[in-house]
Amino acid sequence: MALGINTNIASLTAQNNLSKSQSLSDQALQRLSSGLRINSAKDDAAGLAISTRFSAQISGLAVAQRNANDGISYAQTAEGALGEITDALTRIRDLAVQSANDTNSASDRQALNQEVGALIAEINRIAGATQFNGQNILDGTLSDITFQVGANRGQVIAVDGVDARGSQLGARVSTSGSINGTNLAAAVSANDLMIQGQSIDISGAASTQDIVNAINDKQGSTGVSASLAGSVTTADLAGNLAVGTGSDGVMIINGVQIAIANNGSDGVALDQTIANINALSEQTGVVASSTGSDLILSNSTGDTIEVGGADYNSGTGEKFYAGIELSGEVSDSDFSVSGTFTVESGNNLGASQKNQTLNDVSVLTRDDASQAIQTVDFAIDQINSLRAELGAVQSRFESTISNLASTSENLSAANSRILDADFASETANLAKAQVLQQAGISVLAQANARPQQVLSLLQ
Repeated sequence: MALGINTNIASLTAQNNLSKSQSLSDQALQRLSSGLRINSAKDDAAGLAISTRFSAQISGLAVAQRNANDGISYAQTAEGALGEITDALTRIRDLAVQSANDTNSASDRQALNQEVGALIAEINRIAGATQFNGQNILDGTLSDITFQVGANRGQVIAVDGVDARGSQLGARVSTSGSINGTNLAAAVSANDLMIQGQSIDISGAASTQDIVNAINDKQGSTGVSASLAGSVTTADLAGNLAVGTGSDGVMIINGVQIAIANNGSDGVALDQTIANINALSEQTGVVASSTGSDLILSNSTGDTIEVGGADYNSGTGEKFYAGIELSGEVSDSDFSVSGTFTVESGNNLGASQKNQTLNDVSVLTRDDASQAIQTVDFAIDQINSLRAELGAVQSRFESTISNLASTSENLSAANSRILDADFASETANLAKAQVLQQAGISVLAQANARPQQVLSLLQ
């Protein structure tokens, strides 16, 4: 290469390499000082995009965990208040049981009723005053509560609202009689049983119990549950019994022969007849009682009660069927029930009546107290069901929080692998760059000195 002074190629090359080593040193220093491999898009554009999405997810998951914790706090607040309502209901039931005893005077029952009224008022106060973050949570205001428990849209947990007001507790709807076999078959054929606007599939029903099961299968959408009536009341049954003077008669219940006790004249000794029936209840599945003048046959299994016999005035006999009782929370109106069913009294299944709610409870008389026991029992069942749901919700939120924490941990690890600097590698790169810089400076000094060698030629 010719010796010149206008263009120093060696110096230019040394400068270029020194600039590169300086850039490497600056990059290593930036990564070591920030702890990040990617400090700008020029470092790794694709990696930066992925890391940004991961960071958004991780941040969203942290907020979702707080939301789930809020859900636990809500459920705990509601469940705690319902526990207090349960205590009040239990006390009301005790007072009703006490009032049902005829040893109490009218003034005694008045005092008991005053305490019942105060407890009901307290239940309504708790239902109306219990709040979470300024929102009423037990008065039905929040019908559906949605908790965002994920970083993305649609990742939610929906919780049913709670209505623990006295107007909603203890309400029951019962059919006014029992379903007869003829109309049972017609209803099954028509399959037109409707509850709360929901069609109930009874196409495969062969018994009253099958219909009860079909109704309960739709409880989630209707809010209505069904059960077999506790007893089959046949108010005119006693009138169909006839025995001769001075002799016992015979009746047959579900194929079992039972004596009809004579009262010593031309009539039936009802108490003894009841005792005779109950003595054979294990064989018949039927328990007898009375209203004072009428014989009542009860069957808790829902099986047919067939009554006949030589001294039963209904010819070949009669069949009585267990009724269906509908229960559930109600609003301001009764349940909507319709279909081709008819009941023993001749009423359509839709002719149901709503029994008293907790707000209607009174213990001023024995009958009131007896009704109150039943109403409070159902109210306690409702509260227990609500508490169980809230307990399940708490468990679900706890599981959700655990899953969110695990997901966040894994995403953070993935983000770290993309974003974080490898200190061992970057330290080595810095040392390399520093050595190159020192060497480059030394070489550049030598290259810059070359033109001065021309002077020796001029001397």
